[in-house]
Amino acid sequence: MKNDNIIQQKSFAFAVRIVNAYKYLLSEKKEFVLSKQLLRSGTSIGANIEESIGGQSDKDFLSKLSVAYKEARETIYWLKLLQATDYLSKSEAESLLNDAEEICKILGKIQITLKNRNS
Repeated sequence: MKNDNIIQQKSFAFAVRIVNAYKYLLSEKKEFVLSKQLLRSGTSIGANIEESIGGQSDKDFLSKLSVAYKEARETIYWLKLLQATDYLSKSEAESLLNDAEEICKILGKIQITLKNRNS
């Protein structure tokens, strides 16, 4: 994977949005538990993608991408829960959910391509 690529850029931009959502949830909604879960999973996506880029083997690379995918799925869960409990409006949640789902799709396609290449 190149150092400048779409999943790296999208995951970083998403992490910035998650940090801002976390700050909003703390200051405006006084929500301290779910928002921390969202922060951890939402920022972990990009961190695992960065780790995958530095992977020592294709297996290591794929493993870290798999973790990033799982973190993205977890983030979707927290966003849906925050919306369902009225901490995030429908429009706030949907915007973040769309980004998270796009990241999942990209990560899924990368994993499938790698698995097919190594088969």
